[in-house]
Amino acid sequence: QVQLVESGGGLVQAGGSLRLSCATSGSTFSINAMGWYRQAPGKKRELVASISTGGRTNYADSVKGRFTISRDNAKNTLYLQMNSLKPEDTAVYYCNTVWAVGVARQSTYWGQGTQVTVSS
Repeated sequence: QVQLVESGGGLVQAGGSLRLSCATSGSTFSINAMGWYRQAPGKKRELVASISTGGRTNYADSVKGRFTISRDNAKNTLYLQMNSLKPEDTAVYYCNTVWAVGVARQSTYWGQGTQVTVSS
């Protein structure tokens, strides 16, 4: 069972930045497309950014131009640089695999996530 450990969240003012990290265990990270998902209170979990094994990326319209996803296959780690944060970015952020870049996967296993709170 691959373990996913998200970190880097916190409380930030609107316009600020955060960098999320996702450490994964197991040997499958480098062969899987990966993504960052988020779930705000009362809303469904949504895919906000994804990256292929070769580095091709895709972003939800709501974060395009503000968020940057990257990966370090040597460290089995996924990153999300979030700039110009808005209150509507407030959510718990999770990493997980995706079926393909831009295509969410309904996984049965999720890490604990990391809370991002953006104050106005």
